[in-house]
Amino acid sequence: MDALSGAGPRRARGRPGARSSGVRAPAAPWARFSAWLECVCVVTFDLELGQALELVYPSDFRLTDKEKSSICYLSFPDSHSGCLGDTQFSFRIRQCGGQRSPWHDDRHYDTGAPVSLQREPAHYFGYVYFRQVKDSSVKRGYFQKSLVLVSRLPFVRLFQALLSLIAPEYFDKLAPCLEAVCNEIDQWPAPMPGQTLNLPVMGVILQVRIPSRVDKPESSAPKQCGHENLLPAPVVLSSVHELDLFSCLHPLKFCCDYRPYFTIHDSEFREFTTRTQAPPNVVLGVTNPFFIKMLQHWPHILRVGEPRMSGDLPKQVKLKKPSRLKTLDTKPGLYTAYTAHLHRDKALLKRLLKQGLQKKRPSDMQTALLRRHLLELTQSFIIPLEHYMTSLMPLQKSIMPWKVGVETPPQIRPFRQDDFLCSLEHAGPQLTCILKGDWLGLYRRFFKSPHFDGWYRQRHKEMVQKLEALHLEAICEAVRGLRGKQNIEAWMKDKSEVEIVDLVLKLREKLVWAQGHQLPVKEATLQRAQLYIETIIGSLPKDLQAVLCPP
Repeated sequence: MDALSGAGPRRARGRPGARSSGVRAPAAPWARFSAWLECVCVVTFDLELGQALELVYPSDFRLTDKEKSSICYLSFPDSHSGCLGDTQFSFRIRQCGGQRSPWHDDRHYDTGAPVSLQREPAHYFGYVYFRQVKDSSVKRGYFQKSLVLVSRLPFVRLFQALLSLIAPEYFDKLAPCLEAVCNEIDQWPAPMPGQTLNLPVMGVILQVRIPSRVDKPESSAPKQCGHENLLPAPVVLSSVHELDLFSCLHPLKFCCDYRPYFTIHDSEFREFTTRTQAPPNVVLGVTNPFFIKMLQHWPHILRVGEPRMSGDLPKQVKLKKPSRLKTLDTKPGLYTAYTAHLHRDKALLKRLLKQGLQKKRPSDMQTALLRRHLLELTQSFIIPLEHYMTSLMPLQKSIMPWKVGVETPPQIRPFRQDDFLCSLEHAGPQLTCILKGDWLGLYRRFFKSPHFDGWYRQRHKEMVQKLEALHLEAICEAVRGLRGKQNIEAWMKDKSEVEIVDLVLKLREKLVWAQGHQLPVKEATLQRAQLYIETIIGSLPKDLQAVLCPP
């Protein structure tokens, strides 16, 4: 049993069994592997210890004792569930012991990826393939083991597909199989937003497209263009992260904590279940009925029952009060203390339930209907917010290169909630959505939630970057009028040396910031700015040149 203890920085990883040679080893071994996964864990049931960590691969990946405990407990279903056969699910845990430096550069991926799919800096995702089968050779009578992929990427669909390939093989052949698979993953190209990638593993090619923040809504699945000669033919995944929407909804990014699977053994159990303060902003996925009694004071509880037969329709679809959630045999449904702000879309429910289920419409068509509805509803809600945010941007003609100093472009005006609500009368969601209800009340509740703060911070950050890019372009346009040393010297004539040095330092700082934050600025613009800096420095006395351009 290979159980590691203690936390610490990850050291350079070398492949087990690799022979030394005269060829220089890569600067960061396992860098390609860690662009996708942090590690692979195997959790087994030990009669004396209970759930125990049997293996971590690569073997020198460091997990803290708290992280190991969480992974062990969350990798097995609750004992009462009685899962026989193979079961797949996922969980999310808080990283302990401080942030660790990655072996790969996250900036290129995070810059191009949608906000909801960026890497999690403070949490790990665990993707689990659990097997429980009768086995007379085992003292307890059952073979119980989980293979877990630990990653910072929320690629549920991809990692479930990967587990369905490698887990059955691993349970038969054990460690040698796992080492071979990890070596294959270490050859994969890094996930790049907007690109379609072919990922070979165990004789199968998984073809996926990594979503980009510039994608249009409902962009299509990856096409096999240019890869017709691949043998074997690739298995095309329509998404790396989305499941069947007809049974699993995720229309908006959740800006708080969430745990797809949570148990009483979780290290945050006391923190989340205390009654000494208001319920935390968190979504918990649980299977133990104990939580129904424990969390009765929570404002929202969604109880999911057994899957219905295709023709078995619910008699009614409505919200229920939490006060009705008293016993362990409570019927499935959404129990909430809140009142819905918008009316139900009865036409959609009819299409999904009566026309869809009764006529046995395929699940992917049901998903398309539901996705279209959620997309249109979300756009109707967000478009007025986007229009108002756009109105807060300074006019482009006010972005002057020398008016307020190189380092400070015009400021974005503050978001005033009352002004926004007043604008809804003529530019509200009623222009694009037929649903009736209390839209003002919905926006007011949204303003009080962490989700508005998350949305606003991201949009404000993007607008600041756009302003910085426009300001830098304005400076470079002004440079065009100063071509030649004589023109620059004429411009410098009424400037003191202190002002000129300050200008050079701040412009150089702006260039470094633009490149480090990957601002949307053309490379030619950056080159012009660099040439301008060099020309100014060349016009200064030798002693100042030595200060600004040390050898």
